[in-house]
Amino acid sequence: MKRLSMMLVAALLAVGGYAQTAKSVLDKAAATITAPQGVKANFKMSATSGSTSGTIAIKGKKFYATTPQATVWFDGKTQWTYMKNNDEVNVSNPTEAQLQAINPYNFINLYKRGYNYTINTTGKDYVVHLLANSGERKIKELFVTVDKKNYQPKQVKMLHGKKWTTFDISNIKKEKLADGQFRFNSKDFPKAEIIDLR
Repeated sequence: MKRLSMMLVAALLAVGGYAQTAKSVLDKAAATITAPQGVKANFKMSATSGSTSGTIAIKGKKFYATTPQATVWFDGKTQWTYMKNNDEVNVSNPTEAQLQAINPYNFINLYKRGYNYTINTTGKDYVVHLLANSGERKIKELFVTVDKKNYQPKQVKMLHGKKWTTFDISNIKKEKLADGQFRFNSKDFPKAEIIDLR
């Protein structure tokens, strides 16, 4: 009986250490993309509805993303989405799930609460699996691939509803970004129709 209880304690300690390792990898990955001055990167998004690629700039919870189809500004509360094909700007206050669907780096605002972690090693990368521990979470499951050498996130794959979306991330660079870059300026788009969805 004593041997069994010792094995159980050892197993629990191993699981606890494993989860801590997964969290520490995510903590380090988050630190690489939360530079106070800002960070820029390239991304490619793949989903069942199609794929696109572009660039993203991040500063705290703010971001600015461009693709061939659209430009998105988010100042931490309000989001403006400019659709190039119809010269239209949609203004909204997005939910956590809506932000995650646009900003691959939003996982840094999610993982600290509401998820259980496991970690695996694949070649030169860590792959952290996050599983929501509450049915209230819109993002049920995530896989975050992190470079072992510099802890930069390389891929974020997420399950929203029954659909998977994958972001491949490259060329991460720290850069000084002005706060104004994360707000839509109507003077730059004088003919655009603005639709307020808030």
